[in-house]
Amino acid sequence: MNKKMKCAIIGSGNIGTDLMIKLARSEYLEPTVMIGIDPNSEGLRMAKENGMQVSHEGMEGFKQLQEGVDIVFEATSAHAHAANAPILKEMGKFAIDLTPAAVGPFVVPAVNLTEELIHHEANVNMVTCGGQATVPIVHAVSEVVDVEYAEIVSSVSSKSAGPGTRQNIDEFTETTSKALEVVGRAKKGKTLIVINPAEPPILMRNTVYMQIAEHSEQIYEEIRRALDARVEVMKQYVPGYRYKAEPVLKENVVTVQIEVEGMGDFLPTYAGNLDIITAAAIRTAEQYAQVKGASK
Repeated sequence: MNKKMKCAIIGSGNIGTDLMIKLARSEYLEPTVMIGIDPNSEGLRMAKENGMQVSHEGMEGFKQLQEGVDIVFEATSAHAHAANAPILKEMGKFAIDLTPAAVGPFVVPAVNLTEELIHHEANVNMVTCGGQATVPIVHAVSEVVDVEYAEIVSSVSSKSAGPGTRQNIDEFTETTSKALEVVGRAKKGKTLIVINPAEPPILMRNTVYMQIAEHSEQIYEEIRRALDARVEVMKQYVPGYRYKAEPVLKENVVTVQIEVEGMGDFLPTYAGNLDIITAAAIRTAEQYAQVKGASK
């Protein structure tokens, strides 16, 4: 097996800490550095206990620890990544952005993760948790029939929405809506997010409404097959991804409800929104490591 690629995580909150735990299981990736801004954060404490180099001095700290790091996961905020992206590019790092900054092209592994993209891009964007959950569904339908309009409602538990998520609400809706169009191929996309305070906490749930250009029994059958196949692809790297209910196809409207149960690595299993974006980021990084390793 090739030597593992060394990775840094910028951001020591919920997403960064979950990433660290998942990366430790990877055959291709090794987490070696975690960067934060709060010296008392649980993420930095856990990283240090796991033998990683840590700093609470943000990008200035990373500049001192960046030697040997190939891949950087940005798990801060859209505003922070907009500032950090050119610095990471100058350093020659491959940046995987888990914020809604959308500096680089959108990547949804089940739809558009290709070797060509990895070879030619230095910064890729994981859209949002809602985007990772719903863009594959819209794209699956668009392969059968034109999607005139796609609207998603993404509901996540309040306990799984950290400060970064809450600060990025506007960027979340804008970036997800754009990804529904650019990657999902809907002619028009709209996104709503609900941060649900229910107790006990609910699993991540996403409802996707699509208006299709034409309909028939044959088209319905092809849509069902396309959706079933896409759900199986998603399960390969997000095991808790599943239908909440069977898809509903009525006239020119397709409604799909998706539920995401997390693996319980850092937060409990209700935090599927955390799992789906970190799992997508790791899938992307592993593909990068395999492609770049093979090309050496």
